[in-house]
This record gives sequence, C-alpha cells and structure tokens, in this order.
Amino acid sequence: MHADDSRLRIAILGSRGFPSTYGGYETLVRHLARSWVADGHHVTVYCRTREDARRTWMIDGVRCRWTPGIDSTSLSTLTFGATAHLDAALCGYDVALVLNVANGFFLPLLRARGIPSVVNTDGMEWERGKWGTLARRVFLVGAQLSARYADILVADSKAIGNIWREKFSVDSRFIPYGGVVVQDQSDEQIAALGLEAERYILAVARLIPENNVELLLDAVELGKIDDPLVIVGSATRSDSSIEKRLRDLSREGKLRWMGHVSDQELLTALWGRCGVYIHGHSVGGTNPSLLQALGAGAPTLALDTVFNREVIGDEEQLFAGQPAHLAEKIKGVLGSAQLRERFRARGQGIIRDRYAWEDVVGAYLAALRSAQARY
Repeated sequence: MHADDSRLRIAILGSRGFPSTYGGYETLVRHLARSWVADGHHVTVYCRTREDARRTWMIDGVRCRWTPGIDSTSLSTLTFGATAHLDAALCGYDVALVLNVANGFFLPLLRARGIPSVVNTDGMEWERGKWGTLARRVFLVGAQLSARYADILVADSKAIGNIWREKFSVDSRFIPYGGVVVQDQSDEQIAALGLEAERYILAVARLIPENNVELLLDAVELGKIDDPLVIVGSATRSDSSIEKRLRDLSREGKLRWMGHVSDQELLTALWGRCGVYIHGHSVGGTNPSLLQALGAGAPTLALDTVFNREVIGDEEQLFAGQPAHLAEKIKGVLGSAQLRERFRARGQGIIRDRYAWEDVVGAYLAALRSAQARY
C-alpha cells in the first residue's frame, strides 16, 4: 500500500496511451486519468508510442510509461499487453485498470504480485467481423481468462453484463462510458468545409462491416436523397472494399469522406450541426461515439440493437437493418425542424441524466477500491 492509503497508485493498461483521441478506450482514459490525478492519486498510463526515446514522461500530471511491442493490426494488443503487464507487475502498483479482454492472458502476472485488477469487458470482440478466425479465438480465450482472473469485471452496458453472465457465468459491475453536453455551437467550422448547418447527413465510424456504413450508402442511394453525406472514419485494412466504394463516390462528388478525424472540436461541431447522425454500430456495449453525438446535440438515428436501444430507448430514433427503412427515417428527420429539435433535446437529456463523466469516474474509482479491499 501507499503511505497514504487514501491515495492510490493506479496503473491503466490496454489503451493506446494518453492523451490519445483514437477511440473509446482512449476517451475513457483521458477522463479517468486527469480526474484521478486531480484528486491526488498517482496514475500511470501504459502507452504504445513515445517521443525522444523516453520510457517515462509526464503529461497533465499523468505518468506515461512506454513498453515495447509490435505495432501491427494482429499483434499490437498482445505484444504491447505482455510487456506492459510484466512491467506493471514489477512496479508494485496498488491496483490496475485493464482495458481489452485480450489482456486476460496476462492477468495472472498481476495476481502473482498481489496487484488487484479491474477489467473493462467492452464489447464482444470475439464476434467482430474485422478479425480473422484466429484473432476471434484469441479474444474468446482472453475473455475466458478475464472472467477467471479479474478481481472485478466492468460492463459498459447492462446488455453486455447479461451476455457475460450467460456465456462465462460471472457477474460484472455496470459502469457506462460518459458524455458531455455541448450547447450553443458555432457554424464556423462546418461552414469552412462548405457544409450548411442541419442540411447534411453524418456517420462517424470505423469502416468495418458491423458498423454498417454500407447500409447507409445503400439507403441514400435507394431513397434518392440529395442532401450532402459526410463520412468520418477509416478502415483497419488498406484493401477494404468499403474504402474503395467511398473513394469512388467521393470522386463522383456524391459524398464527403473525411477519413479519421482526431480534432475533437471539429468532430463535436460536425455532430452538433448535422441534420441527422446515423449510428449503425451493431456489436459492442455502450458506444462512446453515440454518447458524444447525443451530448453534442446531434439528431440521432441508431440501428435497432439491444445496445443502442439501452441508450436511446425510443422507437422513433431506431431503424431496422434495411436500406428502405433507414431512407424513410432520414427523410423524416431532414424534413422536420421540430423532429430534429425533439431528438436533440432528448439526447442531451439522456447524457445529463445517465452518462455524466463525473459519475463514471467515481464509479471506476469505487471499483478499484473494492478490488483492493479483496487483498
């Protein structure tokens, strides 16, 4: 234990690093690490990249620590995970927050050194279409090991918690991701892109099959919708068929494909000033980009899955997996300022009431202390 037992020495493992803006894990880490440091805890975030050949450096009071690994789609998680967990096991932290169930392979290292672990289960990686058969098997075994060796499991949606109970016979704590409510946004950034507020269709997603970007493209084509379509996101593979389709449509002037956008202010502006945001994610728990969109005031339509329904829970904002149904919904939102305003107010109310970052940060800290109390 630390000399002051009210302060914890916390290791965060499994993200790309701090203060990365790449994805959901990284958004979570940004909020947790900064808040915990502000409360007096000592936080180390393990990172996959570094500058100036340093192993350790400080940013915003957060200690960043690099360990080596192989930077590739198939090997990054396991190789960086192995070295980070070995290093953490030797550093004697009070408790560890572990992201990504593939790191379940390395939890015995922490347990052998008496370091309690809280593991975020995230979505069902073993079912994601972007992974090959071997990778899905690795994630499944990693999940089984996480269920066995984690001191506390965290599910970011109640539906995911139910799946883990049914599949692995373990209970978990429900702690969602958080969102931020943003009001009174300017049109300046979107105007600079040649876009008109409330007149464009937006999708923000990695270009992988289970995010259903092609369903949106089919809907726009089928419905003969002429309003501008903006796609934010990139593929994990350079030979992605969806990327080829987007490139072709971009050349024809039928959409604006922006690739990966790391500028969070621009992303927030795109969400906040769009005419309709299409959230087609089908696999996973509470999706961080859905919460960001709702908080920014995006009039949102989401694919009808148990996960999206848990967040939104209103039939008029859910669409079935057929292009014709989605096209009809899009036309309805774009054609009604009253409907857009209702969706906007409802979404921001959801974030205020159920997904405030302050609550998320406190719940994770309580989970870490509960894990620590077991030792």
